[in-house]
Amino acid sequence: MDIFDRLKAASPADWQSYVDHAFVRRMGDGTLPEAAFRAYLVQDYLFLIQFARAYALAAYKSRTLADIGVAQEGLAAILHETGLHVRLCARWGLSQADMEAAAEHQATVAYTRFVLDCGAAGDLLDLHVALAPCVVGYAEIGRALAPDGVDALKDHPYREWIGEYAGAGYQGVAATARRHLDDLAARAMTERRFTELAALFGKASRLEADFWQMGLDLGAAAAR
Repeated sequence: MDIFDRLKAASPADWQSYVDHAFVRRMGDGTLPEAAFRAYLVQDYLFLIQFARAYALAAYKSRTLADIGVAQEGLAAILHETGLHVRLCARWGLSQADMEAAAEHQATVAYTRFVLDCGAAGDLLDLHVALAPCVVGYAEIGRALAPDGVDALKDHPYREWIGEYAGAGYQGVAATARRHLDDLAARAMTERRFTELAALFGKASRLEADFWQMGLDLGAAAAR
């Protein structure tokens, strides 16, 4: 069991509230309202801007070229990921400028600033533990929503989003993040510290669940 699996096992309820949230289930079965998905995408675009800053902070916190390289790869993956949001939102007439001008929801602020604070106040391990539910969790969600591969989704309304995270490219990003987290833990973690890291991981997972809920709530408000 690697450190990521240990962290999940230490916070099972928090983890399940995230990966098995109603937003995820409804996306999987295709019943997620378009308004909820659209609201989520705009906020997730703003979210990714802050996560890009978190990877820049990871590079600053790094002491080896190898660690800086991992941060650079993570930042590049985020910049690539924003392209998905731009493409999807353009279908509804929302430009990149429109998304950047949107106000951050409190759920977006709560999660992203929590991650940045973990990085500013802690070390590289703290920061990557805070990032892990998002980075690795989306890969797990993508696989779960496409158990027979992306092609089997056919005309699924959320095929492009699921395919992004179920695809080999993002799965590779998550695998790299997971290995790096294990390496950082081997260098800097004690069993006493594991308890603190597990609490951090659990909170990040709850904030992820809150982010999904935000999408549902905003979608419901738009439908009224």
